[in-house]
Amino acid sequence: MSKIMILTDSCCDLPLETIQELGIKVLPLKVTINGETFRETFDKSTQEVYELMEQSSEIPKHAMINPFEFEEAYKEIYDQGYTDIISVSLNSKGSGTFNNSLTAKKDFFENNPEAKGKINIYNLDSGCYTVFYGYPIMEAVKKIRKGANAKEIIAYLEDWFNVCGVYVVPYNLKYAKKSGRISAAAAFAGELLGLKPIILFADGETEVVEKIRGEKNIVPKLVDCVERNMTPQSPYLLIHGRDNTLAKEVEKELIKRTGRKAEMLAAVGAAVASNIGPDVVAVLVRRKNK
Repeated sequence: MSKIMILTDSCCDLPLETIQELGIKVLPLKVTINGETFRETFDKSTQEVYELMEQSSEIPKHAMINPFEFEEAYKEIYDQGYTDIISVSLNSKGSGTFNNSLTAKKDFFENNPEAKGKINIYNLDSGCYTVFYGYPIMEAVKKIRKGANAKEIIAYLEDWFNVCGVYVVPYNLKYAKKSGRISAAAAFAGELLGLKPIILFADGETEVVEKIRGEKNIVPKLVDCVERNMTPQSPYLLIHGRDNTLAKEVEKELIKRTGRKAEMLAAVGAAVASNIGPDVVAVLVRRKNK
């Protein structure tokens, strides 16, 4: 009988209580702010991270999960009698974490030859960040508990990764431009004109899909963009930073237009906030024609 464990990294931005309740194995990224290094999700709350960022004049730094950490996790899960590991990582185009998970898989079987044929390790690149993969992982665990097998879970996750996209509005581009990890934001030149970008995160890439003039237009413009691009009657998620006011306003408008509440209201964690900033509003949708 199969026994499946989902392994991921803390950039999935699932709350610690959810991780513990569902039994998801999460490897934490290490984040450094003001010279203090801590494990994302496990050592500090999201609110504590935002406060540290506000007090710091520097952009936080974060380190990818190395192959040894992955290999240790594989061994621990194998020793617990699992037959399948589904390892889901943040976007490989923005971090070496996914490639390290592959290196660790090779090393694990070389160092534990008796495990061959007893456990399968499947490595998935989410192609994105935050609850883009955190939410479907959460749902996948529920499916496992209802009897879904590894192939069914992988198909569910890959469908999500291939079809979904996140439409993001950063309130400012200070962090994105300094980190340099979000190419679309780094290339955006409209700030001096009072413009804010709507950035699409999807398929491992980022793209400015629309420009907004003035903060009062963030909610209507973002809602219009989301409504044009989302599959009708499909679920959506809301993502915010330290202030969820705009996210709640976006949800009110989307309820009026779609009749549906958000499936989840999630805050970006330390690693994501380091690159996009702690002030952001975003909507995750299943895109049309995908």
